[in-house]
Amino acid sequence: MPPELAHIDTWIFDLDNTLYPASCDLFGLIDQRMTAYVARITGTEPDEAYRIQKGFFHQHGTTLSGLMANYGVDPHHFLEDVHAIEMDALAEDRRLIAALAKLPGRKLVFTNGDAPYARRVLDRIGLSETFEAIHDIHACAYQPKPHADSYASLCRSLRVDPTTALFAEDMVRNLAPAKALGMMTLWVDNGSDQGPAGLTHDHIDYRTADLGEWLHSITEGDDA
Repeated sequence: MPPELAHIDTWIFDLDNTLYPASCDLFGLIDQRMTAYVARITGTEPDEAYRIQKGFFHQHGTTLSGLMANYGVDPHHFLEDVHAIEMDALAEDRRLIAALAKLPGRKLVFTNGDAPYARRVLDRIGLSETFEAIHDIHACAYQPKPHADSYASLCRSLRVDPTTALFAEDMVRNLAPAKALGMMTLWVDNGSDQGPAGLTHDHIDYRTADLGEWLHSITEGDDA
C-alpha cells in the first residue's frame, strides 16, 4: 500500500458506473424508466417529462427527491419500478474482484439507489460477499448524495471515521462533501459524470478511468 494510503481502514464505493463500467449503460435503462414514471406522475409528454426529470436531478440530487418534494411520491414504489431492468450487460471483472479482496480494512457501498437493487448488481458482478454493508437512499432518510446529511448518516450509522476513509465515485460533485469531512477521494472518470459545468477538481485526490486497474496498482504494483 502506498504510504499516503497506509492510514485508510475503510474503503467506500459508489455503485452505478463505479463498480461496473459506464459502458454497460445500465443507468441508461433506469433513466428511461424514470422518464416514463415522471411522465405518468406529471401527465406530460416524454420530452417534457425528461426535462422535469433532469431538473429534479440537478436541483434535488436525485429524480426521486424531486418527485417526493413536489408530488409526494412513495419512494418504495418509485425505486421498485425504475429498478425493474435486465442486467445482461453486467459481467464479472476478475481483476477488480481480486483487487478488492486484497484491500485492508472495511469495504462499504454508498449509493443513491436502494439495497435490493444494489444486491442484484453486486451478485451479477461477483461482489455479493465483498462488502460489509450497503448504505442506501432509505438509510440516508432520502437525503441523497451530494447532500451533506447523507455522508453524515453514513459515518454515524456505520461508525466510519472519515479521516481514515477513502471514497470512490464516478460523479465529481459527490466527492466534494466526502473531502470536506476529511476523506480521501477517488474520481472514477469514465465519462458518466453529469455534474455542473465549471466545477473545480480541488477536492479530488486520485483520478482513474478504471477502478480495477487503480486498485490493482495500489495493492500489487507491477508484480502481477
